[in-house]
Amino acid sequence: DRITASISVDDSLPAGGQGAVGIECRTTDAEIHALLAPLHHADTADRVVAERAMNKHLNGGCQVPIACYAVLEGEQLWLRGLVGEPAGGLLLSAEARAPRADADALGVRVAEDLLNQGAEDILKAVYGEAGHP
Repeated sequence: DRITASISVDDSLPAGGQGAVGIECRTTDAEIHALLAPLHHADTADRVVAERAMNKHLNGGCQVPIACYAVLEGEQLWLRGLVGEPAGGLLLSAEARAPRADADALGVRVAEDLLNQGAEDILKAVYGEAGHP
């Protein structure tokens, strides 16, 4: 019952945001914001912003074959993304780098690359909707 091996992201990219913990609170609740501030991890937050931006631009959800993983290299983010056919056929991949301050734009850029490769057709088939995404 012990973990004997780990799966490298080179072998299997996770879904966006996996492993990150998010806590929501009212924007007007200064006391709660102050209590939560020490828990904020800027490096993780920047990586998650890029991953979520890619997923959002692809209209991703829990039931779609989308994976992405961002790595922080100094002040640069490296984002890798995948969209695949559920049956294991076609697998599209894209990656890009950008300053961490541009995390959201980086996610959109990787998503656009995947869409230009044909990700929309895969996602339409998964959702079963002619007009999606």
